[in-house]
Parts: sequence; C-alpha cells; structure tokens
Amino acid sequence: MTISPVQWLKLSTWELELENTAFATDNRWSNHDMDPTPLRFRTWSAWSYVSYWFSDASNIAVWEVASSMLAIGLSWRQALPAIVVAYCITAVPILLTGTIGTRLRVPFSVLSRSSFGFWFSYFPVITRGIIAMSWFGIQTYNGSECIYQMLKAIWPSVAHVPNHIPASSNTTSVGMMCYLLYWLLQFPFMLLSPQKIRYLFMVKGVIVPFAWLAMVIWAFVKVPPAVGLFAQHATVQGSDLSWAWLTALNSALSLYCGYAVNIADFTRYATHERAQYSQAIIIPVAFTLCSFAGLAVTSAGIVLYGSALWDPLRLIDQWDNRAAAFFASFAFLLTTVGTNISANALVAANDLTVCFPKYINIRRGQVICAFIGGWAFCPWEVLAKASGFLSFLSGYTIFIGPFVGIMIADYWLIHRGRIDVPAMYQVNGRYRYTFGVNWRALATLVICIAPAMPGLVHSIQPSINVGGIHNLFAIGWIFGFWSAFVVYYVLSTVFPARDTYMEKAVLPDDVIPPSASCDFTDEDVEKLAKNYVTPDTTTLSHRGIMTSTNRKRIFRASSQCIAKGHRMIQQSHGYAIASYFNT
Repeated sequence: MTISPVQWLKLSTWELELENTAFATDNRWSNHDMDPTPLRFRTWSAWSYVSYWFSDASNIAVWEVASSMLAIGLSWRQALPAIVVAYCITAVPILLTGTIGTRLRVPFSVLSRSSFGFWFSYFPVITRGIIAMSWFGIQTYNGSECIYQMLKAIWPSVAHVPNHIPASSNTTSVGMMCYLLYWLLQFPFMLLSPQKIRYLFMVKGVIVPFAWLAMVIWAFVKVPPAVGLFAQHATVQGSDLSWAWLTALNSALSLYCGYAVNIADFTRYATHERAQYSQAIIIPVAFTLCSFAGLAVTSAGIVLYGSALWDPLRLIDQWDNRAAAFFASFAFLLTTVGTNISANALVAANDLTVCFPKYINIRRGQVICAFIGGWAFCPWEVLAKASGFLSFLSGYTIFIGPFVGIMIADYWLIHRGRIDVPAMYQVNGRYRYTFGVNWRALATLVICIAPAMPGLVHSIQPSINVGGIHNLFAIGWIFGFWSAFVVYYVLSTVFPARDTYMEKAVLPDDVIPPSASCDFTDEDVEKLAKNYVTPDTTTLSHRGIMTSTNRKRIFRASSQCIAKGHRMIQQSHGYAIASYFNT
C-alpha cells in the first residue's frame, strides 16, 4: 500500500500497533518496546554482560577521569585505591537494580512507576532523557575527533585544509566534515535492536582492550615506570588530600553509578537472573584495568611532551607513527560508538518511548536522539562556550544518586520484591498513590537534593561563595544515594502506602506466557474465550487486567499452545486458564 506525502504528515500514520502481550488498555500507555520482554528476546548471556562492561570501561571518559586524579594533586598510589573502591561500590547498586530488571522484565521508565507513582515517574525519566541527549552530542563530538586523527594519519594535509566557516561558529570546515562523517557512521548502529547491539559490544570488548594494552606497553617502553608513573608523588597534604581523595572517589562513582538507574533497560533481556551476576566481578576488574592504562599513559606523556595530556586523542596527535595513530584512533572511535549508543542513545530512546508510547519506539527514539542531541544541541558551541553547562552535566549525579536510593529501598526493603507488573501499566492502578504521585519519593528528593544545590551553583559559577557546604557537592552521589535510601525507607515505614503492598509478586510470565504471539483472528479468540474461560472479574476488575482487550490477548497466547498440541495451565490471582492439546 502506497502512502501519500499528505498522509505522512498525519499523526495517525505514525501510530504503533499495540502488542498482544501488552498489559495497557490502549497504546497511549504502552507499546512493544515498553512491554515486558518476551522469552524470544531474552538473549543476553553472562558473556554478553562481560563484553558490554569491557566495552564501556574502555572509553575516553574512563581514561580522562583516572588521569584527572593526577591533576588535582593525587599520585597514582592514592588514585588507584580510589578507583578500585569506586568501582566496587558501583557494582553493588547496578547489581541490585539489574536483578530487578531480570525479574520484572520491564525498562526503567516503567519500573520507576512502582516507587515514584505513575505520573511523578516522568520526572526522573525526563531528567535522565535530557541529560542523555546532551551527552550524546558531546560524545559525538569526541567521536569526530577520532575521525580527524584517522584522516590526518592517512592524509597529513587534512591538518592544513583552509577553513571557510566563520570563527564565531566555534568549529571549522574540517571539524564539521569529521562531525558529519562520524554521525553518519554511528547512525546505522542506532537502528539495531538492543538484542542485536550486543554483538557490537562483543567486537568492541575484544579489539579495544588490546589497543589500550599496546598503548600501556608503548608508555612503559618510552618512559620506564621508575622515571614516570612511580616517580610521581602527591602534591596535596592534610585535609586537602582527604577532600581530593573523596572528590576523586565521587568522580569515578559519578561516571557509571548513574547506570544503576537504567541498567534494567539491558538486564530485562538477560537469559536468566544469574546471567547478570557477572557484573559484580567484571565492573571493578574492567574499570580498574582501563583506569590504570589512563594513569600510566598520561604519566608517560608528562615526561615526553612536558604537559599533562588528559585527552588521549591529544596525546595521539603528538605521535609521528601514522599507522599507530590511525589504529589507536580507530579503537577510540569504536569505543565511542558503543558507549554513545548504550549510555546515551538507548537511554534517551527508552525515555522518549514512555513519554509518547503511541508514536515512539526504541528505534524511533534513537533517531530523534540522533537529531536533537547530535544537531539541535550543537555540541561544538557548548564545548567552546558553556563551561557552566558542562559543570551542570557533570553535577547531575546529585539527582541520580537519590533516584537510585529510592528505587533500591522501595523494591528490596519496602515492597520486598512483591511488585504487581500489570498494575504499572494502569493509570489508575495500585501505583497511582496520591493523584499519581508518591509523596514519600517527592519529599525524599527535596530533602536530599537541596543540601547539594549550593555546591552545584558554585561549580557552575565559582565566583559565588557558598561556604564550606560546597564540599557536600564533591561527594554528591554518595550523599544523595545514602540520604535518599534512609529518608525514603523511614517515610515509607512510618507512612506506609498499604494499597501497594501484596502477598505475592505478579510477574509478566504469571499472567501471559513469555513467548505469547499468534496469528489467530479475533473471532478465533472469542470462540476460545467461550470454551475455556471462566474469569473471576470481581477480583480482577480493580486491577484492570481482565478487560475485553486483555482477555483477547490472554487467549491468543493460549491458542498458540493449543495449535502446537501442548497443555498449558495458567493461574494468576483469581482466575485460571486450562488448555489441552487439540488432536
């Protein structure tokens, strides 16, 4: 069927079809990518998570955070323990929230409704989405620098191409060309589903660590550790050393502890719950090794070039060996693509999906992120002028820490894992709380974010003196997480939301089979409903599950089993479906 240009402009043309397995009553509240992950899409094994984290650990940001610890006065002897402690701590909340994803099989944007309330959950979702799109643009700009180094290694004359763009634009002709090339190179990977993108992480997890190892060997050959790395000593003492160490710890924590918010976006695809346990080991190991590479190579750069080149691409720019420069830049390009998709594009796409589920799925969300974050955001302008905005982006962890603390306290201590998944898709379900807002979560955010705000203001505008309270911002994630964890637990214990408590969790597989899908017509389903269904509508009506639409979805699932000649029995809170093989 041919669609006319006029029809492309109609919103109805872009509507997504509601999947048979959805719990929502219509496509205003869910779509295929928001629905609980069916069995056929649960493909991430333990090795998938190992390659994923090795892939993310070997990115430019990890290198720069480790190197910057030397800049604030720490030696490698103080920096390395801060790195080890930070990433060991990072693994704990990621594992806790990751386990929630493997059990409930829903993305963070849906999961947050159980702790924040149906409507208030949009605050952490939108906050995270804006930050993700902003960082997408910045990481795309970093990737364009990789393209520049690769082109310069092949054609050195690229460095002398005349500029025809006004200086006020804060970019050059070559810079814009490299940015466009990187954006075009990255774009096809954004069209892959989360199930298939894991192969990119596997390739990246093999190639990039070897490239980093080669750079470490180069550094130790050029500058023996006794002259470079081991010869450095701390330049701060006393309380300044303590605060510098805590700042370094918080910087490393801030880098990836934010993943604890959205790791469910990936663990929902795990083959089973134990598959994601590998994160507990691989996170501290991979990030410590990659951070050490940054420390070692940067120390060598100080001796060789007379300055601390924290950006590895600036260091590569000093090399005379064009082949080495090309392959090292290619490794960083590969790691930037993988990290930008996993940490930013997929994150923003999931958030856009929950905001407009009727029209946007993950693929469309990534395309929107590519244009808004990549072009509308104009990262070259931000990097050139808005140092205060970059400080804000770095300081967003004062929000992320409390988000994680609330989610972990709510699932593990308050509800003890007994969550009603279908109710999270119902506007007026059990997670409506008070007009869609869990006031306990709202109060917790106000109490825990307010003390760190003066420090955020000071980081954006250093001329504003806020006193010693700015030190609280230096440990923003640690303070935010633990204070929110405690405050939310106390408020939820003293003022319990009893309507949300359950004796037993209602998981997606309890209600609709994980592989539910079939091609039966509505007439076939109605016949099955008459022959095999006796629902207890009184029990289910208050949860909105046994609606006419959902009854059809349930029996589409049943009909698949009948057609295959299997016996299926489903029991879930007040109703039973029994289907026997059809001979």
